[in-house]
Amino acid sequence: MLTLSGVAARHGLNELFAGVDLQLTPGRRIGLVGPNGAGKTTLLRIIAGDRGPDDGLVNRAKGTVVGYLRQDVAETRGRSVLEETIAAAGDLTALEERLRTLEQRIADAAERGEDADDLLATYARVQETFELRGGYELEARARKVLAGLGFRDEEMTRDVGVFSGGWMMRIALARLLLSAPDVLLLDEPTNHLDLDSVGWLEQFVAGYPGAVLIVSHDRDFLDATCNRIGELSGGRLTEYVGDYETFVTERELRREQQRKAARNQQRKLAQDQRFIDRFRYKASKAKQVQSRIKMVEKTERIEEPVDDQPRFSFRFPEPPRSGRDVVRLEQVAKAYGDHTVYGALDLVLERGQKVALVGPNGAGKSTLLKLLAGVLDPDAGERVYGHNVRVAYYAQHALDQLVETRTALEEVTATVDTRRVNPRSVLGGFLFSGEDADKRVGVLSGGERARLALAKLMSDPVNLLCMDEPTNHLDVAARDVVEEALVAYPGTVVLITHDRHLIRSVADAIVEVRDGDAVLHPLTYEEYLARRGGHAAAGMEAVTDGSSPAAAMGEGHATTPQPVRRSTEGREEEAARKRAEAERRNRRYRATKVLREELTRVEAELEEAEAEERRLERELASPEVYDDGERVRELTTSHHLATERVAELLESWERTATELEQAEAELATG
Repeated sequence: MLTLSGVAARHGLNELFAGVDLQLTPGRRIGLVGPNGAGKTTLLRIIAGDRGPDDGLVNRAKGTVVGYLRQDVAETRGRSVLEETIAAAGDLTALEERLRTLEQRIADAAERGEDADDLLATYARVQETFELRGGYELEARARKVLAGLGFRDEEMTRDVGVFSGGWMMRIALARLLLSAPDVLLLDEPTNHLDLDSVGWLEQFVAGYPGAVLIVSHDRDFLDATCNRIGELSGGRLTEYVGDYETFVTERELRREQQRKAARNQQRKLAQDQRFIDRFRYKASKAKQVQSRIKMVEKTERIEEPVDDQPRFSFRFPEPPRSGRDVVRLEQVAKAYGDHTVYGALDLVLERGQKVALVGPNGAGKSTLLKLLAGVLDPDAGERVYGHNVRVAYYAQHALDQLVETRTALEEVTATVDTRRVNPRSVLGGFLFSGEDADKRVGVLSGGERARLALAKLMSDPVNLLCMDEPTNHLDVAARDVVEEALVAYPGTVVLITHDRHLIRSVADAIVEVRDGDAVLHPLTYEEYLARRGGHAAAGMEAVTDGSSPAAAMGEGHATTPQPVRRSTEGREEEAARKRAEAERRNRRYRATKVLREELTRVEAELEEAEAEERRLERELASPEVYDDGERVRELTTSHHLATERVAELLESWERTATELEQAEAELATG
């Protein structure tokens, strides 16, 4: 269907890759992986015909249609979402327009009393072609694809111009899937999808009859969809048969074999060189020496495998210890215009919890994260932070908030306290060393910008970390670094991500967001899925939070998702269950209210006492104070009393926190 032979690409004087051979045939689904900057998107553009190769050949069988989902899409308006999607099936749309034209001409002929036999015969032929090619099912198929990607029925009739960039990407993906090209090229297709839409897309791609080439850093998605993996690294493409997990195992096996072969060759060459050096000037060995010299010269060196991607590493700064309750939402309400996202939300997150927010797009996950992070204020109710809580927020569009004209160094310098933190040291940990620190943001790649945004985030110690899609634009190696840092982080994490691997590795609790509520499940992601029936998309209902559309989606689709609608009885049971859960939470809250108030009072006093202790320590650290002996004695006495006060309050805080824990445990089992 489509083959690449010896393809090479250069960017200026820099060679991205060379000697690339690849076959894209029906049923072959290849995941293209490799470090950022290796040239993966460039290779897709060559296959799509957006640019030619600098060397080599691209051969397409006659009539082969290539469809390409780019990482950026042009804005458009004037058509509904459904019309825009259907327009992708251009040939069928043209046939339908021709049918409408013939119908009008036949009607006009009938009015004039003219013979319309020729027109009727033409109409029959066009109609037969239209029907055989699935024209009458086109709108139904378009609706199913859009539903699977997160659009509700009423949103399919809205103008495409009102949707944000992320939703425009979904529309572009829907157009591409509906057009059913022979070769499907997908560049990071899951970046703007929620978990349920990712699950639907997995099933669609896994059953796709044509050839598929996917650039993605989502390991679970590659595992579920691909039967081959192509690694573009070090300027070469290496192909592996199997899914992503098989690729990782096979790649390590190949590297180990290459490592052993290289070392064996080095030992043999060293032996030959010793022989040459020892007998070089002995006439009796001249022939053997010359023979070995020629053999050494002709030997093709086997290089030990080298990871061509520098690996950055970081750990979040050690956070200050917070109170047991890190953040508490009490009867919180939030609305966008006439649409209410939350009416009376109660939620408590505790010290050290690592929580993933899950639920369909539009259910209010980002709104909840912003409420927890203090980025949004509730319309009603109360948000209460615990003792000594310091918050950092990583926005989904954190990369867009970087100033294009600033250098990487200027970006970090504008964020950190330079008296405590060296901005160049921070940047060095994220592979911005030397001249790289002076690069302007405008010339950085997506992966470099993501590293810069993370560098800014981790430069100040916090104990509540709220992150919205932190691994977007990062390759697999960089995602592993973020994952390791979050696992090691002793503070509290609240996370939104479509990367299921990250959720499984980091989260020890799940907050399910839907229907204006947020329910905390003290379960791992796998346990949560098992409780829901083993599928991320089971039982999803369409919801919206006023800024984003979402779609109903059921379980067990191949390429035609169907909305799941619960019966009236089921909805009543669900409502009763939620009322009972809310009442249990309210009883628990009322029964422990006195202890909570006491804990809040002690935390406030402790914070004041610690601030006074720190103030006295700063005064005692000043060299000038020691010129006045009386002042030194006063400060020393005051510092001693402040330290004792902190110790008393800390003991009181721990005692009250323990009593609260015991009371809640008794209520939970009672």
